[in-house]
Amino acid sequence: MVAAYEERRRKRLEENRKRMEALNLPHLSQALHSSLSPKSSPAKQPKCRTVHKEIVVVRRSSRVANMPSPVYKEVVIDRVSIPRRTYNKHRDYSNRVYASDEARQEALEKAHKLLSDLQSQYPTFIKSMLQSHVSGGFWLGLPVQFCKNNLPKGDQVMTLIDEDGNEYPTIYLARKTGLSGGWKGFAVAHDLADGDALVFQLIKHTAFKVYIIRVKSPPEVKQLK
Repeated sequence: MVAAYEERRRKRLEENRKRMEALNLPHLSQALHSSLSPKSSPAKQPKCRTVHKEIVVVRRSSRVANMPSPVYKEVVIDRVSIPRRTYNKHRDYSNRVYASDEARQEALEKAHKLLSDLQSQYPTFIKSMLQSHVSGGFWLGLPVQFCKNNLPKGDQVMTLIDEDGNEYPTIYLARKTGLSGGWKGFAVAHDLADGDALVFQLIKHTAFKVYIIRVKSPPEVKQLK
């Protein structure tokens, strides 16, 4: 029975082969398989980049393109300055003496009395001395309105003339309305103290006549033996 089945199967396969050959199917199948197989593409070669270097003129603004290149050089600027003075007198700031309110007021009253006796046409003002004026900082601020009305608009050398006619150059700083360099020399030379009242009289555009009213010194306390 099995042999009969195998015989029928063989005959069926043989008949199918003959039909396929009659229709030329084996050649068509092989041709179709060949056309569908992928073809390997050649590897791409990297392209070499060529860099060109050129020297070009840097563009400048049309506003300055035709102008010559700037030339920088050092210049000397004149500044307001005065020669420094040296003082051998030693001042002990650890033992500062502060004027009492009564003594300060008394000196101011004497300064106002002197101002009225002067009867001068020159612009004047009175300044009561503080420790910052006569020790340590040595900066003298002047009345702002007086400076605006009478003193130079820029920094200037102002000369202070005492009652003996001695002259002391100082630096006036217009923006700060005060005397800086040189004021220490005047203060030390006249041994100014806290509470002294000074009358400033503007006798020239850059010169003050200065009158000093001394504050009354406090009485010394006697030590018991």
